Amino acid sequence: MSSDLAGLARSWLAQDPDPDTRAELTELLERGDGDALRERFGAKLEFGTAGLRGELGAGPNRMNRVTVMRAAAGLARVLGPGRHVVIGYDARHKSDVFARDTAAVLTGAGLRASVLPAPLPTPVLAFAVRHLGADAGVMVTASHNPPRDNGYKVYWGDGSQIVPPIDAEISAAIDAVGPVSELPLGSPDDPAWTALDDGVVTAYLEAVTALPIGTARGLRVAYTPLHGVGGDTLARAFAAAGFDAPAVVEAQAAPDPDFPTVAFPNPEEPGAMDLALELAERIGADLILANDPDADRCAVGVPLPGGGYRMLTGDEVGALLGEHVIGQTSGEGRLVATTIVSSSLLGRIAAEYGVRYAETLTGFKWIMKAGDGLVFGYEEALGYSVGSDKGLPVHDKDGIGAALTVAGLAAQAKLDGRTLLDLLDDQARRYGLHATSQLSVRVDDLSLITGAMTRLRTAPPARLGDRDVESADDLIEGSAGLPPTDGLRYRLSGGARVVVRPSGTEPKLKCYLEVVVPVTGEVSEARERAARDLDALKSGLADALGLTAGR
Repeated sequence: MSSDLAGLARSWLAQDPDPDTRAELTELLERGDGDALRERFGAKLEFGTAGLRGELGAGPNRMNRVTVMRAAAGLARVLGPGRHVVIGYDARHKSDVFARDTAAVLTGAGLRASVLPAPLPTPVLAFAVRHLGADAGVMVTASHNPPRDNGYKVYWGDGSQIVPPIDAEISAAIDAVGPVSELPLGSPDDPAWTALDDGVVTAYLEAVTALPIGTARGLRVAYTPLHGVGGDTLARAFAAAGFDAPAVVEAQAAPDPDFPTVAFPNPEEPGAMDLALELAERIGADLILANDPDADRCAVGVPLPGGGYRMLTGDEVGALLGEHVIGQTSGEGRLVATTIVSSSLLGRIAAEYGVRYAETLTGFKWIMKAGDGLVFGYEEALGYSVGSDKGLPVHDKDGIGAALTVAGLAAQAKLDGRTLLDLLDDQARRYGLHATSQLSVRVDDLSLITGAMTRLRTAPPARLGDRDVESADDLIEGSAGLPPTDGLRYRLSGGARVVVRPSGTEPKLKCYLEVVVPVTGEVSEARERAARDLDALKSGLADALGLTAGR
């Protein structure tokens, strides 16, 4: 163990207010574990547009009270005294502690802090920023990351997540913060520190129950919050809207930061929805709904005609919700938006209805910057923001509002003797079948991702599967008015498309595939052809990547 590492660790110990991380660091020093110290002190969590996210533990490369207090101090310096910040938190390990530390640092720096009354969904925080007229918001959450992680999202006064250059300004201010033990700290007794009551949740529920959910209510729903904080808020939203209470997966109903029943608390991950599917079978559900742990995402499952259930893709739900919102709103300036990695179907729908359409970089922070008149936005990773003629109640993805709207859509379809699958078939006949899939590579060594992207840039493929590559855009240089980002986009013969990019929140290389198949006969035949085409694309792309790829 080097003396430099030991010195950094001892300096950290001198300012760390947390007995848990102090004990962890003391033990590592006593046993001289240089590798463990290097992991914690050889790098630091970088603050960006996604805020901070990482594993809990001691040191600058971990999420802990020192890291959080430094982030809060940096935010305070950028905002300045007198500004108002709303703070929310989920039920992960240390989330409530990090929220209190944030309030203490902000009020100590002369700002006002309002703290949500309990562990609540991220969309409640995003709503509260605008509802309370705050200058910024902080949400302590790691969303769908593994149990060992936590995170720190920052929202600006418009209720959406920060974008450049604000992230760089906050990052620079964080770097200028000295020892946190020297920061002035406020307390809950300070007049500038407000503990909010349930009124802010009631206001949120009034806003989401005013979405275009229709009047049909006859629906049997199976639901899981995946051990997260969405369960109570969703139940209240359903009751307020007049739906029967969903049947909830009992083993996943209560918030549990250890997520004991799932390998990854993400409804997209294999196995995560198994208990919800079992519950749906048992009760004969008309619809399956799931939120991720901070309830900003919504997963949807539907019964199959021959028995059993299947989960819809984010693109399928996005197309259904998008057409529904367009049909339920009015006005000349309406805009719908999605990301470059989502299906192109929303653009086809918007053109048919004469509604403006925009594509953005991945991330809801960019969707919310798509332009004025935004009434609907979605990303394929199960994130949706549903609006009405009054605009968007939440300027971020909202798994509660999306769940309510999907339930209303499914209830109306059931009343008409139809299903969401029938509505998807209608779209395929009208716009062509837009079939999407993903290929992803999870790695332990991030250099493997860098190497794969370099190979694709230096030796771009001329053909993927049985389709020619007609054009390639290197998004790191910016493309079609988009800001630069690390990604590659290929347009293939027959209207197919592939986008490859490193994940912004996980050690993954993510690839997004789409084929468009005209429907000239049965939709089922078009789906079979699309599945073959996507399999061929996956195989060709896996070869081009030179990595072992999975979902």
